[in-house]
Amino acid sequence: MRRGRAILSATHDSLPDHVGNKLRCTSCHLDAGRRENGTWVGVFARYPQYRPRSGAVETIEYRVNDCFRRSMNGTAIDPAGHEMRDILAYFAFLSQGTTIAGPAAGSSSRLQKWAAFTADTGAGARVFAASCAKCHGVSGEGTAVAPPVWGPQSYNLGAGMTRVRTAAEFVSRNMPFDAPGTLPDSQAFNVAAYINGHPRPDFRGKENDWPNGDPPPDVAYPTKAHH
Repeated sequence: MRRGRAILSATHDSLPDHVGNKLRCTSCHLDAGRRENGTWVGVFARYPQYRPRSGAVETIEYRVNDCFRRSMNGTAIDPAGHEMRDILAYFAFLSQGTTIAGPAAGSSSRLQKWAAFTADTGAGARVFAASCAKCHGVSGEGTAVAPPVWGPQSYNLGAGMTRVRTAAEFVSRNMPFDAPGTLPDSQAFNVAAYINGHPRPDFRGKENDWPNGDPPPDVAYPTKAHH
């Protein structure tokens, strides 16, 4: 369990051959996965689970590796290897006492609220300069205290964070890191759109996502089934 937490907190140092950028798992899953937005508490009890993005019932090992391939812009680890075993041991530790259930209630409705917003990336640039650049760098390149949010060392196009609504929800709840929840919703949405308007690594095969033709409206790339 302790080794799993260490891998998730220092992912590149622990698994340099499987991480292709400067993010770590806890870049998105804050407080070692214990913060409400992006929580790992209870996740062990929710898999296997159907996910529309793959159009299949996914194991928790598959879901972990999806993050390695997308958010970490890297490669999958051995589903039966000791690194995966240790990661899942930490998830199981966090999930002790939780009820076996489906996806967390209310997640879709929380994202739906962002449908009413129209992005203003110019305003987003001003929010970034005022509230984000001090940690993420003036060019989004990252610093010693925060990861890159665009460019070659950030998450790739297949990552969930490229969805503006997902990114806006994360920013709204968690940023700025020293004053979470202080940005108005409009500013959170605008800065999410500004960040995701920048270049980042591609994800090979992203066009095969949502094979049943049901992608969310804010997916950042076309899919075969949708067309």
